[in-house]
Amino acid sequence: MNKDFWKNKKVLVTGHTGFKGSWLTLLLKNFGAEVVGYSLPAPTTPGLFDVARVSEGIVSIIDDIRNLDSLKRTVSTYKPDIIIHMAAQSLVRYSYKYPVETYSTNIMGTVNVLETVRLSRSVKVALIITSDKCYENREWHWGYRECDPLGGTDPYSSSKGCAEIVTNAYRKSFFPPEKYDIHGVAIASARAGNVIGGGDWGEDRLIPDIMKCWIEKRPVYIRMPHAIRPWQYVLDPLIGYLLLVEKLWDDGANYSDAWNFGPSEDNCKTVSWILNTLKKYWGNGATWILDGNEHPIESVCLKLDSSKTRSKLGWNALYTIPETLKSIVNWYKAYSSGEDMRKYCHDELKNYLNLLEISHGM
Repeated sequence: MNKDFWKNKKVLVTGHTGFKGSWLTLLLKNFGAEVVGYSLPAPTTPGLFDVARVSEGIVSIIDDIRNLDSLKRTVSTYKPDIIIHMAAQSLVRYSYKYPVETYSTNIMGTVNVLETVRLSRSVKVALIITSDKCYENREWHWGYRECDPLGGTDPYSSSKGCAEIVTNAYRKSFFPPEKYDIHGVAIASARAGNVIGGGDWGEDRLIPDIMKCWIEKRPVYIRMPHAIRPWQYVLDPLIGYLLLVEKLWDDGANYSDAWNFGPSEDNCKTVSWILNTLKKYWGNGATWILDGNEHPIESVCLKLDSSKTRSKLGWNALYTIPETLKSIVNWYKAYSSGEDMRKYCHDELKNYLNLLEISHGM
């Protein structure tokens, strides 16, 4: 990865107030990019965007990705070189309650971003972030590849499958890789596994649920302790996204495609394993209880095959799952003790990037 690539690049990040978007914004600022964020207000209180003061040093626009006219004005005004689209309704259980909002945000929001790229004269690269849940889940115990069928039986998962179809349709219709020398625009999508890390306060998400309960010295109720997920530290796929953008910028014809960013097989663990390991690191009488109530259907096993990403991008997840869980516990303990979380996040970025430089020779 070339850190100097990002210096003074104009990057529009949609969804910059969310958990992943906040970390991505901090990362881009660390590399010297000029960041314009476009998103609804931070989805939770507290949230990483506020506690780490992510809005400092960027242009932060609070608006709805479904507002095409506003999005077009933003791109026309700030003329980004790169768009990384992360704005989404990202919760499975929420999608059962609010399917129309989920579909309109995840599908039409993606359409609006791609339509804005089509009309723009500044954007050279657009990366659309979807989800590992975009695949037709057959409960396989091996990873899904980029060429496997898209699908989803719940509103959230199916909306992400649709977002992938929309992305491919715009790429084929308006920015075909075989005509890259003519149009000069590269479009790709990225699918990551269960991304976890400090600063996530999302509703109905395992790590935030656990941390909120244990900070308040309450047991956490767990729905599916035997479910298997591809857990990964938040900065691992984000670095992968940025590496992919660099490749798209330099060689758009060969990288305009769909890409999986999943952890190694060792990081695919059951929910109960995650709980018991976090419990060991947290201490202080942390406990969990099986929730026996009825809940909407969720997948039991979901893994990604990232061999294409490893071979063509040279990307690998840096953190092991124990390292990731230790980092999470340390972040929430620092927050609960009143530390300056902007400084803490910058220190965490610095430590991660130092390890990355040692590991990959950045």
